[in-house]
Amino acid sequence: MPKVKRSRKPPPEGWELIEPTLEELDQKMREAETDPHEGMRKAEALWPIFRIHGQKSRYIFDLFYKRKAISRELYEYCLKEKIADANLIAKWKKTGYENLCCLRCIQTQDTNFHTNCICRVPKSKLEEGKIVECVNCGCRGCSG
Repeated sequence: MPKVKRSRKPPPEGWELIEPTLEELDQKMREAETDPHEGMRKAEALWPIFRIHGQKSRYIFDLFYKRKAISRELYEYCLKEKIADANLIAKWKKTGYENLCCLRCIQTQDTNFHTNCICRVPKSKLEEGKIVECVNCGCRGCSG
């Protein structure tokens, strides 16, 4: 299978350290895209894709901001090549959004009452024993 096309500019130093993990996540993404989704709801078929996309972005975010294991040049290369989601990472840097699962959960125009997704409600404010599942991405609570 051909590799994903990247820009003609070669990747910066340190790419060989993160490439195996990114290739593994790309392989998981391809499997998630080709998995059969008969018997699932329309939105439910996309949940694995959202999870893997978030994993990839979280991996790059953690390497740069938490562990400081990659250079700014490599980080910006990953954002420019759309390996990681720059908008999602920007939200993770803000207070209260550290565990955000996807951007659709905070978009108010996608909901019936123009509020955040149910997974953004703290578990302490919900009824006890009630299982909450996001319609958009399948998250079970990313507010904390």
